[in-house]
Amino acid sequence: MKWGLIGASTIASQHMIGAIRAQDGNAVTSVLSSDADRGKAYAEQHSIDHAYTDLDALLGDPSIEAVYISTTNEKHHPQALAAIAAGKHVMCEKPLAMTLAEAQEMVAAAEAAGLVFATNHHLRNAGTHLKIRELIEQDRVGEVQAVRVAHAVYLPENLQGWRIDNPAAGGGVIPDIVVHDADTVRFHLQEDPESVVAIERSESLGKGVEDSVMSVWQMPSGALVETHEGFTVRHAGTSFEVHGTKGSIFAQGVMTQQPVGQIVLRKDGVDEPITFSEHNLYERAMRHFMQAVAGEGAPAATGVDGVKSLAVALAVKDAAVSGRRVTVDYGEV
Repeated sequence: MKWGLIGASTIASQHMIGAIRAQDGNAVTSVLSSDADRGKAYAEQHSIDHAYTDLDALLGDPSIEAVYISTTNEKHHPQALAAIAAGKHVMCEKPLAMTLAEAQEMVAAAEAAGLVFATNHHLRNAGTHLKIRELIEQDRVGEVQAVRVAHAVYLPENLQGWRIDNPAAGGGVIPDIVVHDADTVRFHLQEDPESVVAIERSESLGKGVEDSVMSVWQMPSGALVETHEGFTVRHAGTSFEVHGTKGSIFAQGVMTQQPVGQIVLRKDGVDEPITFSEHNLYERAMRHFMQAVAGEGAPAATGVDGVKSLAVALAVKDAAVSGRRVTVDYGEV
């Protein structure tokens, strides 16, 4: 397939262009940027044939069969609907939209049009997280009692911009990172959080948006999930822990875009190092997307997955602002 990039983004240049081109027969032929000079330079840098500033012009190219959307969050909804109306398959960055209703509309439109719609939740494609889920499914930890997620980092300067000062564009650590953690927890436990409590703050980077949040989620099974997301923590590292009646999983350095980290399974005071695949996360996601287009299975993270991760993030934001326990509203999915 030939692809159009809606957004001349850093994630596209660092990860997604290569992931698309790694699939047999796939090519990135067009890119959209609101800045003509930036779009032209981006296209030249990445050997992309066409640079557009007009979305309709890009979507009007009949040779383009799919688009990857990585613009700021408030643009995802109208751009996805336009792409779907033009008959294009869609891979969309998280969060899918600013509201649950918008995200649901995007997913429903693609389903009605018979098009593949995927959410670019990369963590569930990591060899580390695939192995953690396998350990849980094999009953190596027993009944899951609790999960702890540490995903507080220092946001690199080149990624700060709108993420730290533009609520209208979907800035803040909750839409940027909580959605990923929600998807990852759902992936491992195969259930959706019921309710959340949370506290947020703007510590040093956030200007009009939160740059740090901690929350606790109640799962239907009774398991509790504790999460910490931040843009301001320089030295902590990331981790994902699963604690069960038979054992615990300690995974360090695994909340990342790279195929790295360490996993230890602890049972009866004995630590067992666990090996995992070191494949490219984004190439796996794109491979599953292409298989779905071919009618063979589903994307690694579907549109519904994107709706549900957004719903959890919205509940965390509501709980943090209101100071009350909030039931997660998933709408009609």
